Amino acid sequence: MAGAVKNYYAGGNTAKGFHNLFDSNLKNLERLFILKGGPGTGKSTLMKKIGEEWLNKGFNIEYIHCSSDNNSIDGVIIRDIQVGIVDGTAPHVIEPTAPGAVEEYVNLGDAWDSKKLTCHKDEIINLTNQISDSFQTAYALFSQGLKIHDEWEVFYIQNMDFVEANKLTEELIEQFFGGVSLNKKSNVVHRFLGAATPKGPVDFIQNLTADIENRYFLKGRPGSGKSTMLKKIAANAENLGYDVEIYHCGFDPNSLDMVICREIGVAIFDSTAPHEHFPDRETDKVVDMYTRAIKPGTDEKYAAKISEIQERYSAKMKEATSYLAHAKELHDQLENVYIEAMDFSVLNIKLEEINNEIFRIQENVENVKGK
Repeated sequence: MAGAVKNYYAGGNTAKGFHNLFDSNLKNLERLFILKGGPGTGKSTLMKKIGEEWLNKGFNIEYIHCSSDNNSIDGVIIRDIQVGIVDGTAPHVIEPTAPGAVEEYVNLGDAWDSKKLTCHKDEIINLTNQISDSFQTAYALFSQGLKIHDEWEVFYIQNMDFVEANKLTEELIEQFFGGVSLNKKSNVVHRFLGAATPKGPVDFIQNLTADIENRYFLKGRPGSGKSTMLKKIAANAENLGYDVEIYHCGFDPNSLDMVICREIGVAIFDSTAPHEHFPDRETDKVVDMYTRAIKPGTDEKYAAKISEIQERYSAKMKEATSYLAHAKELHDQLENVYIEAMDFSVLNIKLEEINNEIFRIQENVENVKGK
């Protein structure tokens, strides 16, 4: 019987530039293979093949998706045996903590013909520079979009009942935890709920909450206190010793979009655009910040001004996304240059070597459990 898959992002194209949360998800691994090599050298393909093989063996798999390429992954983790494989090239450079003992570099550059690449040196440099420029433009546009979003929030912040918002937060904290401490150290991981990708915003809410019994759908408006509520819930969970998955906003990494506490079967998440979802189970619940904490009639009072801001915000986000798409097109061209210089039989040898090492680790884990 195949295992289960969790999908998430650990890196994001945000209004603050590329933001990296990889370390949080790679901590405590007993073995980490860090792949090095240029674009088109098969890093994502290798990780997908190993992930699929171990999934079919019945192991649970985590896929860390790439925010800059909808068809690629940046990492795969077999949490049951504490093994991970990750793309360690820019922009998500992984710093080893115990080189050789925990982390091992795998150079896929061994599989390319350097002479062929030398012939394309100017093209490689030109494409690399254009890709960097496209990303920087996208980040600048996202930053401008965030400032527009801040304008949008003002209308609701100025009409918010903070006492009522805090009261609602405390009610949920009491409902979730009841003041019960687990008397252990909390394990906290930070991820992204979704990501700004070349194809627009993508999220994995349905996958991540598939086995969660109680899902709370946070509704509201920009500035209505959703992120603040989630931060307080996460802090209380950690203080009481519950393991917490904290999911940051793929647009503004300083904001939170979801908190999951699997030990009590609870997930609470911002369920407004661009990651809008609706209850479809009997146990799903809606938490509406607008009706509970915002002055009635706020939407109507500022409708014209809000509409104008929404239009500017939407246009800026579309423009930023177009630069991510352009970067992807350029990256595809760069990949083709490297693919033509690759000997993929060498890649298959690397894959087999990694897999054999994972088998050895699995056997050691089973032997320890057997004792």
